[in-house]
Amino acid sequence: MHLVQILLPLYDNSGMPFSRNEYTRVRDVLAEKFGGITTYVRSPAEGIWKETPTMTVRDDIVIYEVMTEVLDRDWWRDYRKKLAGRFRQDMLIVRVSEVEIL
Repeated sequence: MHLVQILLPLYDNSGMPFSRNEYTRVRDVLAEKFGGITTYVRSPAEGIWKETPTMTVRDDIVIYEVMTEVLDRDWWRDYRKKLAGRFRQDMLIVRVSEVEIL
């Protein structure tokens, strides 16, 4: 079983929030394709990283996750590119972990 997580920003680079409809679209696509979704949207997570040695960047994010038996890497790669365009990101993180259901 695979757990796929998508980290979506709440704001664009100019600080403008993205429309709630953008998140609803992602939720609906994933729920339809994978039969369910978990969203972490109530308390945004905070991401911090070094853009350059002297510049630290901060981002508020929400996390969407789905579980799937089969990992279609091509579909995820294409979907990540689409989301990166819609959310105006140079790099949008979609990560996968192998999980064992106990």
